[in-house]
Amino acid sequence: MQRMTRQRSAVTEALAGLEEFRSAQQIHELLREQGVGVGLATVYRTLQSLTEDGDVDVLRSADGEAVYRKCARSGHHHHLVCRRCGRTVEIEGPGVEEWADQVGSAHGFSAIEHTVELSGVCAPCRSAGA
Repeated sequence: MQRMTRQRSAVTEALAGLEEFRSAQQIHELLREQGVGVGLATVYRTLQSLTEDGDVDVLRSADGEAVYRKCARSGHHHHLVCRRCGRTVEIEGPGVEEWADQVGSAHGFSAIEHTVELSGVCAPCRSAGA
């Protein structure tokens, strides 16, 4: 576990106030707007470290950019993400877990890890015609 530097604390606090996934550039801009002097490279390194420590989840956006979010749930889980507004729901996936283990086992693999991202359009966006 990393020590809590001023920069790590600032990035952690910024993420705690966000409900949707954000890119490193968006988090950096948010910090600048709040008057926090943290370089973009430091934001990237901090997000990578937080992700490795399991404190932050990372997904790939539609254009392949890494986006980050502090999740309410600890432990392994998946996400359902609205393609229009970015709203995210944390979901369990017991069927996915069983399937991943079965596929791995069938091919002689063990200690299977996976990431599942589901995307769609949430009800408010459908209602708004967004």
